[in-house]
Amino acid sequence: MEDQEMVEDTLPLRQDLTCPVCQGIFQDPVLLPCTHSFCRECLQRSWQFNKKCPVCRERFEEGQAIPNRALSDASTSFLRQNNRRTIPIRAANEDTGCNIHLKPLELYCEKDEGPLCVDCVAQHSTHRLWPLKEGTAICKKELGYKVQIFEKKVESYKKMTKKFSNAVEYIKYQAGEAEKIIKAEFERLRNVLNAEEQKRLSALAREEEEKVEVLRKMSDEIEVDIVKIKELIDSLKREMGNEDLPLLQNFQNVKRQAQWTEPEPSFLFDSLLNMGKHIGALSYNIWKDLKYHVQYYPVVLDPNSASPWLSLNGSLTTVKESSERLTVPENSERFDPCVFVLGAQGYSTGKYKWDVIVGDNPKWILGVCKETVARKKKFTLSTGRGVWVIGLSKGVYTAYTAPERTEILVPQGPEKIRIKLNIEKGEVSFWDGGREKHLVTLTHKFEDTTLYPIFGPGLHTTPMILAPGKIAVHTS
Repeated sequence: MEDQEMVEDTLPLRQDLTCPVCQGIFQDPVLLPCTHSFCRECLQRSWQFNKKCPVCRERFEEGQAIPNRALSDASTSFLRQNNRRTIPIRAANEDTGCNIHLKPLELYCEKDEGPLCVDCVAQHSTHRLWPLKEGTAICKKELGYKVQIFEKKVESYKKMTKKFSNAVEYIKYQAGEAEKIIKAEFERLRNVLNAEEQKRLSALAREEEEKVEVLRKMSDEIEVDIVKIKELIDSLKREMGNEDLPLLQNFQNVKRQAQWTEPEPSFLFDSLLNMGKHIGALSYNIWKDLKYHVQYYPVVLDPNSASPWLSLNGSLTTVKESSERLTVPENSERFDPCVFVLGAQGYSTGKYKWDVIVGDNPKWILGVCKETVARKKKFTLSTGRGVWVIGLSKGVYTAYTAPERTEILVPQGPEKIRIKLNIEKGEVSFWDGGREKHLVTLTHKFEDTTLYPIFGPGLHTTPMILAPGKIAVHTS
């Protein structure tokens, strides 16, 4: 009972020494120009979020707060007297009272989004105030909107998770298809190498047989000559065994018969195997011969950028309309809804050239574009939008220049379009690849950008085909 009376006696002083923010006895109090005091730490935390006085809402600048030494000394004495920092003193209703005026919270400020008591109204005179019940309804309505937003976000995240799962399966499908093609191509090349090996081994065996046959035939001829020479030797020895007079009488005749006019046996020129022909620079010669069994494409297509309405072949060299929309991931590189596909490689420097067979396709678009071209929305084909292309539509050939398109006069429709890109000169030129006739050149100063070949075959069953380039082996 005595302790309770002591608390009641110190209550007025305690309220005077209580920080309006933390509701504890002041610690290192500071004074604002508006004459309100706060713990230094409390004011610093408050200033980070709101540059106004927590009580009267008057704006102040950092550094304007000055130490309140009188209040600091009084707080220190009070704490020393009570031997501890007191707990916050609240109104009778401890959970719902105003921290400043110690009165019940009966109103809601729409601007500050918090409850207040009737004595706080003066500091919120320009704000819209509501009874607590209506304020609660306002808050619940706003939170309800957030709940709806988050619920939609959860559904969106779930859908994206499903898309990621489908993408995983698609990647496995891609890997499987790539594995089949790689194995088939290596098998084909192995067969080519095996055939090349057999051809070279057969040529070696053939030359070996021919050279050995020649040497054996020459050896047999020498054996015959040896027999004849031995017979001649025996004949001479018999004559040499005769008496002197008969030997002398028959000497001239024997001498005339003792003649050998056959040439001395020797190696013929090129008697041995031509080792340089068979094994000299063998790997290089095999590689050089392989060029007749491979095709080089200056550009191949990027299936990850292809519209779901486009179908590509396994070697990524032809593209045409798909009979139905393909089930592919909605990755950021893919064109959708626009019906385009990019080349697999981008260029930032250098000169390049590639041919595209358009055949009798009545509508197509060809050229180059920036890597940053829009993929997930329709966009205007224009040099001003980072797209340098020409196209055919309704029998008219057009260069998509800015601000207006330019019609190209073409006497005879080309079946093959050649695109030449010279980044340093800032030129994209288009040619009739079959007749070697220039159609149009688009110019631009390409700086700090990567350009990709772009193909728009239109929704037609006629395929757009990338023509293979020529292979030349240069040595030095």
